[in-house]
Parts: sequence; C-alpha cells; structure tokens
Amino acid sequence: MRYDLTQIESWIPEGSRVLDLGCGDGAFLNRLQETRRVQGMGLELDPDNLIAATQRGLDIVQQDMDQGLSNFPEDSFEIVVLAHALQVLHRPDKVLQDMVRIGREAIVTFPNFGHWRCRLHLGLNGRMPVSKDLPFHWYDTPNIHFCTVKDFEALCSNLNIAIMDRDIVSGPTTALFKQWLPNLFGSTAIFRIKACD
Repeated sequence: MRYDLTQIESWIPEGSRVLDLGCGDGAFLNRLQETRRVQGMGLELDPDNLIAATQRGLDIVQQDMDQGLSNFPEDSFEIVVLAHALQVLHRPDKVLQDMVRIGREAIVTFPNFGHWRCRLHLGLNGRMPVSKDLPFHWYDTPNIHFCTVKDFEALCSNLNIAIMDRDIVSGPTTALFKQWLPNLFGSTAIFRIKACD
C-alpha cells in the first residue's frame, strides 16, 4: 500500500464516519472498513471504478466533486479523504472548502511538484518530468493544477483552513531533510486539516 494511504489510515479513528472523495475502485475504503471499522461512503465519477467499488459492497455515490458537494450537510462525516486527486480538480479551492464544511477533519494528499527531481529535470532538460510518481506526459496527464507544499499551505491560509498535521514522503537518501525543507525534498505531501474555529 502507498505510504500516504498508510498515514491516512493511522489518522482515522476507529468507527469514524468517512467520506472518500475520488475513491477509485474502493480498495482503500474497503480496507478502512476492515481495519478501522469505519462507516464509509465513497464518491467516484468513473463508471468502471464505480462498478468495481459497488461490487465490493461499498456505498458509492456517482458524482463530480468539481460540481460541488452541496448535497452533503455540514458535519456529515468525521473525516473526509482526498488522496492523490487534488491536482486533477478544476477548482481545488472550492472542494477544500466543502471538505472542511462537511467533515470535522479532512485529509489531503498530493504529489509535490516542487520536489527537487521535478525542478532538476525541468531545469536540465527543459521538459516536464515523467517519473514513477508522475508517470504522464504533459499532453496526457490528468493533472491540471501543479501544486507544491508551499502552494497548499498558502491556499489553506487564504481559505481560513487550519493545518493540524503534515507528513512528507521522501526517498531514503533525503528523509533527513524532508522536515526542514519539505517543499524541496518531499515527493508526496499529506495534510490533515480542518476549518478554523
């Protein structure tokens, strides 16, 4: 399992009501139901993923989160999860506002486009990087917003969203530096957030 999903799992209290936005085939939500005994619901747009998730016996809503989440009342869930989907949204700012409205807390993960390998590749080659973490070319990528750790922190500040916790995924050679310079050495960012009081 990806490290960001392992971290998300550790932040979710046993028995919580969880909404997994962009839940894909439902594998992670299914795992949360098994390991954390959550009352889970998923939101997914892709028809193939929707079928796969419902075949797992999960409660799934087919919905485009870019169209808003107004069908969910305030504080409907303890935790709202958005794992590796922030960068594909047309209006990530609106989705974040909805997440902290409908959940007491939210957990967001995204690839950090400020990582030193991305910077180096672009600087030396003059082309957008393609890697294991970012396996798409510029013309076929689902990523439409290239976000860095600093960009996300600034957006949270602008939206009056409190950052409760943060973890950064990095390689073994850069693990020592990830806490001091997360924007440079983190390949994936994991944030736990909530609406400011």
